[in-house]
Parts: sequence; structure tokens; C-alpha cells
Amino acid sequence: MKDFKIIDTPIAGKVCVVVGTRPGIIKMSPIIKELEFRSSDFFVIHAGQHYSVNMDKVFFQDLRLPDPKYRLDETKNYTLHGEQTAVMLTGIEKILIEERPETVLVCGDANFNLAGALAARKLRLKLGHVEAGLRSYNWKMPEEHNRVIIDHISDYLFTTSQAASDTALGEGVRGEICNVGSTIVDALSGIKEIGEAKSTILHDLKLESNNYFLLTSHREENVDNKEYLEGLLGVIDTLGNEYGQPIVYPIHPRTMKRITQFDLRARIDSIKHLSLTEPLGYIDCMYLLANARLVLTDSGGLQQEACIFGVPCVTLRTETEWVETVEVGANIVAGTVPENIITSVKAALAMERNWQSPFGEIGAASRIIDIIYQGSYR
Repeated sequence: MKDFKIIDTPIAGKVCVVVGTRPGIIKMSPIIKELEFRSSDFFVIHAGQHYSVNMDKVFFQDLRLPDPKYRLDETKNYTLHGEQTAVMLTGIEKILIEERPETVLVCGDANFNLAGALAARKLRLKLGHVEAGLRSYNWKMPEEHNRVIIDHISDYLFTTSQAASDTALGEGVRGEICNVGSTIVDALSGIKEIGEAKSTILHDLKLESNNYFLLTSHREENVDNKEYLEGLLGVIDTLGNEYGQPIVYPIHPRTMKRITQFDLRARIDSIKHLSLTEPLGYIDCMYLLANARLVLTDSGGLQQEACIFGVPCVTLRTETEWVETVEVGANIVAGTVPENIITSVKAALAMERNWQSPFGEIGAASRIIDIIYQGSYR
């Protein structure tokens, strides 16, 4: 049998950063900037799991990041999990063979992270997983499969908290567990001030600070379900009427596609207090979040960001991987039943907004780069 290709002589100190979705770009942005600051030998692969000018390129512009050296444009032609992961794995592997990095960094739980991790592992490169140790314990979620697999094949597990480190330790992972804090803390540092200087989103949407709700919902297990979407629209209608607050919904293309498919456009147009927007750039999105009275979301990233900004969160899922946000009193996991969501909103609005963020101090990106260059956490 023909031997599999491996990289016998990786280039010492060379780092590959893999991104592929907007949350991944945000979370890896401090690492990319830290590598730039140190004049490190590195390159970025955009695996193309999400890509459009409005929903992707604007994030690179807002975050002042260099364009990726590589972009896998063919990924957008595939939608099934297996074929999408396979095409990204194939593309990333070819690039790694050509570039010969010593270390590959992935972040989170999307399919592109699994593809990048598998490519690095098969080529016997060092692999670092940023945001390791997170678990929802919902085995129906594709993201949960990816988290577990990546953690168990990584050399470095960069966790955001002691709780995540304990989870990884309890599973008997082979790699080194490094509690470095969250790169989101780095990414959000100063973002509110930048928003005050640059963002016109509140003016454009005729909003007042602390006088509106922010809503996002895009996960496939939610929006691919007609009953869920009908229930969510009913919740929006009820909350708008009860609290008299604008509800701002930057709607994901996937969600809009399902609304059309399920013949719910007339229903969404009838909701009095709902303000639909196109997907937003990072600065506008974070400024909108930082000034919201409440956020309702099924996004993992927004749960964490809301906690850091001191904004109460209601999670539209039956579980969360960000258990720390619940423990500090910043987040209520409401599930998807309309009555439970409405009850949770009432409780969230009564929250004391004085919790301490559990995600560590600024400097996670610097700590991660120190570790991969020094070869050990200790």
C-alpha cells in the first residue's frame, strides 16, 4: 500500500491560522494581530464555510485584518456536512503540504475547524484548539461532535475557563490543557469606544441605548423547524406588545430562506415592533449588542459577548456550552417553547447587571502564541 503523505520537515515557528465563519474570524482576529505584531512567519486559510461580501469580507475590514493568503472558494458549492467537511479537508491538506507550518490553530466547533484539525493531525503537525473544553452535552448538535473530536486530537487545548479545563481533563485528552482565557476579551477590548466613534447603527435604526431588544436565531436545529419559527415570531410579537421595545433582528440568510420556504413572510411583516436588518458588520453588531437592554439568541458567541458587555441574555436553546454565563447570573437558558421564552425574558430583565465576567483578563492571544513558541504551558 502506498504511504500516506506527511511533512517530514515543517518550518520551525511557522503558524497556520484557519478561519471559515464570521465567529471564527472574530475569535482568531486577536491571534492574527498578535502574530503580525511579532512579525511571525504565519498565514491564514479561509476555508469558505461562510462567505459573502456582506457577511464575511466586512469583518476583515472592520477588524483591520490582512486578507487570507488562501480561500477555498469551492466550499460554497456544498451544503451537506460530510461533503462540506471533505472539500475543506482536501483543500486545507494541500495547502499545509505546500506551506509546511509547524503549528496549526483552529478555533471553535464549526465544520471548518474539524477539517483543519484533521488535516493537521494526519500530517503530524502540531495542533492547537482555541476554545477547547466546551460542551453542550447535546449529541444532536453537529457542533458538539466537532468539539469532542478536535479536543481529542489536539496537542494544545486552549481553554477559556477552569470549568472548560476540568471538562477536558475529565475526558482524558492527550494534549496539554492551557487555561489562557478568551480571545473574545481581546477582541472586545475598546470596541464600545470604537463603536461610539464610528458606528451610526443606533441613529440609522432610530434606537435609544438600553431601550431595545436584540434578537438572533440561525442554528439549523432551530430555523429548519417550521414550528420553531412560527413560535419565535409569536414570541417577538408578544414581547414587542408587552414591553413596547423595538426588537432588532439582523436576519441570517438561512433564516430568511426558511421563512420564505415555510410561507411565513406575511406573518413576519405583520409584527409591529420588529425591525429586520441585513447582517451587520462586526463593529455595528457589537455596538448594537453593547447598548441593548436584552439579547435573545441561539448563538454561542453572543452569549459570551453579552456576558462580557454586561447585557442580560436569554438563550433560545435547551442547553449552552457557555455554562459560566449561567453560573454568574448573566444568562438564562430558555429552551424553544414560547411560554418559557417569555417567562425567561421577564426574569432576565430583572437581573442585576453586576456580574463579573468569567472569561479572564485581556491577553489570551499573547498567551497562546507564547505557549506554541515555548512548546509548553508550564
